[in-house]
Formats: sequence, structure tokens, C-alpha cells
Amino acid sequence: MAKIDLNSPDLYFNRELSWLEFNDRVLREGLNPELPLLERLNFLAIVSSNLDEFFMIRVAGLMQQRSAKVRKRDRSGMTPNQQLKAISERAHRMVAEQSQGIREVFDALAAHGLFVHERDDWDESQREFLSGCFAREIDPLLTPMAIEELSPQPLLPGLQLNVVLQLLVETEEGRQKRVALVPVPGNCPRFIQLPADEGTHLARLEDVIADNAEKLFPGCEVTAKTVIRLTRDADVAIEDDDASDLLNVVEQTVIARGRRRVVRLAVSAGVDAELLKWLRDWLGLTPDEVYEVNGMLDAKALWQLVGLPEFESLADADWPPQPPRDLIGSENIWQTVQERDVMLFHPYESFDPVVKLVEEAAADPDVLAIKQTLYRTSGNSPIVKALSRASAAGKQVTVLVELKARFDEAANVVWARQLEDAGCHVIYGIAGLKTHAKALLIVRRESGRIHRYVHLATGNYNDRTARVYSDVGLITRDRELTADVAAFFNLLTGYSEAVGWSKLTVEPRRLKERFIELIDREINVSTKEQPGLIMAKVNSLEHPEICQALYRASQAGVRVLLNVRGICCLRPGVKGVSENIEVRSIVDRFLEHARIFFFRNGGHEEVYMSSADWMRRNLDNRLEIIFPVLDPNVRRRLVGILETYFADNVKARCLLADGTYEPLPRSRKPVRAQEKFYREAVEAARAAEQTTVRFRPLKSPETDE
Repeated sequence: MAKIDLNSPDLYFNRELSWLEFNDRVLREGLNPELPLLERLNFLAIVSSNLDEFFMIRVAGLMQQRSAKVRKRDRSGMTPNQQLKAISERAHRMVAEQSQGIREVFDALAAHGLFVHERDDWDESQREFLSGCFAREIDPLLTPMAIEELSPQPLLPGLQLNVVLQLLVETEEGRQKRVALVPVPGNCPRFIQLPADEGTHLARLEDVIADNAEKLFPGCEVTAKTVIRLTRDADVAIEDDDASDLLNVVEQTVIARGRRRVVRLAVSAGVDAELLKWLRDWLGLTPDEVYEVNGMLDAKALWQLVGLPEFESLADADWPPQPPRDLIGSENIWQTVQERDVMLFHPYESFDPVVKLVEEAAADPDVLAIKQTLYRTSGNSPIVKALSRASAAGKQVTVLVELKARFDEAANVVWARQLEDAGCHVIYGIAGLKTHAKALLIVRRESGRIHRYVHLATGNYNDRTARVYSDVGLITRDRELTADVAAFFNLLTGYSEAVGWSKLTVEPRRLKERFIELIDREINVSTKEQPGLIMAKVNSLEHPEICQALYRASQAGVRVLLNVRGICCLRPGVKGVSENIEVRSIVDRFLEHARIFFFRNGGHEEVYMSSADWMRRNLDNRLEIIFPVLDPNVRRRLVGILETYFADNVKARCLLADGTYEPLPRSRKPVRAQEKFYREAVEAARAAEQTTVRFRPLKSPETDE
């Protein structure tokens, strides 16, 4: 048999088109008639949020390549221009389906007393009410702009709604056509409630402005109206190698995004052809870069409806986080971790113990030092507050704040300065690399000896996203792991390169090598009697060398089960290459975010967790951590979690060889992984309540005994 070239473009899906298929899986949830109506709106809003970032970064990057006349083909054999054409075709179909789905949900909501009225459907009393509302509350906030009369012409911010008008204006030369624009205030509610005897009736803010536009330009005749929304290139690289003041560089980069070129124009369907041509010429866009939307522009506003308390019956029942199984009955976190490793499974189990661990460390006189990485954290972060208190109490506090975390740069600048003002040692990572690792190190004196405690995780130290992201964390006092984490922080704060890691894998490129070593080892120990098994759960799989290693494993008879939430460039089911590879994807109420890896290893099973996905950016250009799970009880739990993900036949979809995804057949008992995890967390907490040992939450230092 001829040797198969594992570099063949036929074996790889295009990264961008694979991402669009992920967003399509989100869209399928929004179109799913089995979901409560407000849950459907939530997913339909996420589709828009995802597309915004995709165009700002991925599409913008391809457009930069096209402008530079780059013709290099990607792993799947596509040039930048070919990718842009394929993206446009796929994204246009997606936006049309999304708009249709929103209309269907709005129609269904009307039967429950929630009405979102189109402008053409307002009756006279509603129009009169909205006219008065416009005069009192909206008009004072507006800034109408005669675009063609202004020099220089105004710069329109990205992601903002604008009402655009075509006017007939009296001039000395007679009546002339002009174009004017009215920015829609972003600090106003997107929906305005109408008076009604029954039900909740809403009108959209942009429709109210458009309906009253004539009042803004007295003496002019409005001949055409439309609503537009621009997406700008936000793919601005932060060059930090020679930056003497990284804080200032990051701040200037954030400002620069507002002036980048437009990469997408969304416009209301049915727009006047002449006005549309003017807009295209003005913005320098091709027809492929214009999206006529038959419905809402910027569907993220749907989140305002999702949160309406009077319609909570149309949403899923809440799943409040439960006490972590490994901390049930724990009276003292330090003593518990001395006895065993503690696993935390969010959001089924509460993130509070992580926050309280930092808070207790800040108040504990026996704690001498705290070191932590912060990649993305929440507004008003309790962890940042606790670190500030710890520094004020005289503890040595070192915090790595990753200023280059995309779209969180401005917030992270604020945290960095706040922590510096509190006396913390703040560092910004290593030049040329993002630090994406999630690590917390606490140094504590116990009985006259120094001990280290470590928290390692797959998710960020963000108490808000921990309620909706599915992640796993580990608290341990294992000597080798904690010594490695201490060395990791020394790597961040010093000039020397770390060598001789005992348990962790850290350095860029070494991460990729480690994963390939583990895959190759599985090939070597696999036999017909005991074939190898790899189970991996990641957010994305794109790294070509990882794909090739998995192809080799499949060819050697190793069974490879992959749970990949988003991008997957590996093509399963190819004869002679990937027949032993299955790829599943789960989109459900929580965002799947954990990275877990299992290797059968000839019966000597090993489980790893990581902050890294199987992406080039993670494995080649970031500081990440791969860490082994040493505690056998935690290891068994994680294997069970992986098995549950691969048993899901309710929310899981299977990747086919042609790049499409299909639901799994429900020929057996339905298994919905996220629901099972939550039910198990509830049952564990309930069982604990019925025992003589009562669960007692970890105390905040500000709480009385």
C-alpha cells in the first residue's frame, strides 16, 4: 500500500470555516424548538457576539493578507482570498438563518404576552407615545451629523448602531441629495416599553429614532432611511519585545483599534440601492462585505429580553453551584489539602472556594507569600481585592497580569495599576509571549516549616465566567508539583530559564513535544490484545503536528476519542488515516472550556490537565502549563467525566469526514452530559446533608466566627 502523505491538504479542514461550523452549532441551539424560548434568544445573541469577534480578528487578518497580496495557502490548501470568499458565503447564510430564527421566537413569545413590534406594525397610539418619548428622552442625547458637510468626515466607532438618512436639501444650486447620520446612543435601553393593558409590548430604539428622523433635519425631505452597524479591524499586534512601558503600549493599541479599516457593514434589508452604493463607496467595501439583515442588527441586545424577570418561566430553571464534593465536611482548607488533593468542577461546583482560598490566605498570619497569574478577571474582582489586602498586611504578593489578553487589555491595565498601588509586585510576563497559564501559589509556615499550596486550573480566575464556563481546577500540596509551580513563578520574575521540571510542562514548543511524546508512547504500547486509547477534551484542535500524531495513532490501531468544542482542523473517518478517530462537539447551556487528556498507557493510565488547547498559538507562542493528575481518586473522577462527555447523545454532535456535524442517534437512553454533572453535584451535596458531618463553607476573613 502506498504511503499516505499526512501533509496532504485533503486531510485538513480550513480553520476559519471550521470555526463557522462551531458558530452554526450555537445557532442550531437557537433554532431548537425543544429549548425554552428565552434560552433560544440567548443562543441567538451569542451567535452575534461570536461573529463580531470573528470578523474583528480572523476576517480582518485575512483581509490584511489579501491587501498585502499574500497568496500562501493554508494547511487545507486555500489562499487568503479563497478563504474570504468561502467565509462570506457561509456567514451570509448564517446571518439569514439567525434573523429568521429571531422572528420565529418573537412570534412564539407573543403567545406568552411578550411583543416586540416592528416599526411598520405600530398603531397610531403607539406611534404617538413613542413620538413623545423621542422628544423627551431620546432627542436630547442625539448628535445628527451631515456627513458630507463635515471635514474631516467623522470616524464611526465599530459595533455601534447608526441611523443613516438620505436627504433632499435646499441649496443655492437647487435641491441636492445629501447623506446624514444619527448615532444610536449606546447608554440607552435598546427596547422601549409601550403602554398596554395586557402583556409587555416593546419597540426598538433605532426604529424610534428612524421614525422621528425628520424632526432632526427641519426643512429637509428624508427620501430614504436605514440602520447600519460597522465592524472594524481589531487585529492589532502588541509589540512588546522592546516596549519600555508596556502599560502605555497596550493603552495606545486599544485606542488604535477604533481607527482601523471597516471589515463588515451590516445594513437593514430593503435599503435604498442608491444609499447602499454611497455607503459602500464611502467605506470602501465590496458587495461580499455587506450584510443586509432582515431583522435586528446587533442581536446581542436580545440579552436584555433574556433577563426579564416576569418571563422567567420561559427560561431554563437555574442550576445554582453546589458545594464541591471534595470539600464537603471540610472545616479547614489547609488541613483538607494536607490529607488529599482537592478537585473543583465548575460551574456545577462553586468557584467560591477558590476566592475564599485567596481571601483566607490574605488574612492568615501563617501565610507568607501569594503568587498568582491573572489572564482575565471580573469587574470588581474579589480576588484582586484579596491580593491587595494581603499586600497591605505585609505579605509578599506577586501577580502576573497579562496585559495582552485580547479585548481585556484595558481592564487589565486598571487591575495592574490597582495592584501596584496596593504594594503588590506586578509583572507583565515574558517579552514576546502571552502567559496563559492558570496558577496560584501560597507559601505558608506550619509548625515551624515552610509548605506550599497550589491551585492549577483550566479556566481563568474570574468569578463571573466561572458560573457559565465548564472548567476543572486542582488544589494540591504535592511537593514536586508545588516546587515546579514555584519555579514557574521564578521564571516569570527572573532572567534565568527554568530547567529540569519534575512534573510540569511549561516552555513553549516543549508543550507540543510533550503531547506528541504522550501520543507516540500510546502508539508504542498499543497491541491487538490491548489497543491504545486516547481521550482528549479541548476547545480547539488546529496544530498540524498534533493532528499528524493523532493520524499516526489511528493508523497504529489506537482508538482516539476527541471532544472538541470549537475549531477542529483534523478530518476524521478517512480510510487508512483516521478511521479510529471520533470527534464530538457539545454546545449546551455552559461553555465547555476544560482541557483534559487521558492515555491508557498499556494499563498504567495517566490523566493530564492543561491551560492549553491544541492550537499553534497555545503550543508555540504562549506560556502554558500541562500538569499530571496524581491523586487516584481525582484521576478516576476525571476519567468518568470524559466517559460521560463521550456518552452524551442529547447535545453532542459528531464531526463527519465532509466537515459537517450531525446529532448522535438517540437509540439508547438519553444522556445529556451537563445535566448529569449537575445532578451528580446536587446528589453529592444532598447526601452530605443527611450525614452527621455538616458541610460548612469556607469563611471569608470579613465574616465573624
